[in-house]
Amino acid sequence: MADVREFVKSIEVDSTIDNLTKVEAFVDDVCLEMDVRDESYGNVLIAVTEAFNNAVQHGNQGKSTCKVVVKAYEDTGFIKLSVKDEGDGFDYDNLPDPTAPENLEKENGRGVFLMKSLADEVEFEEKGALVILSFKL
Repeated sequence: MADVREFVKSIEVDSTIDNLTKVEAFVDDVCLEMDVRDESYGNVLIAVTEAFNNAVQHGNQGKSTCKVVVKAYEDTGFIKLSVKDEGDGFDYDNLPDPTAPENLEKENGRGVFLMKSLADEVEFEEKGALVILSFKL
């Protein structure tokens, strides 16, 4: 994230789905503080909660002793939110297409697809253990 200009705030929580409400409140605060447009707010909230869910379930494999860190940055016309887990990462370049007929009935596998659909840019670092979501302000 070398291009990031200004750190805004962060939150670190135990890796449990129960902490989703804390992450949602964090996103609310950041969006208010950074004057995110109402029409963009939903995209930010859903993309970050998807990244958080993936961090808990897949990255940290449900281990509540692990942490998830969410950080917010401002970068020339963008708000960037990063979600980092303590896992080993994943092969983000070779994910099954959730829109393929054989995958339509599956309950999982849409998180990265949703993030890419909702954010203006999605980057993966640290072998996928860190996702950076960028949204135009």
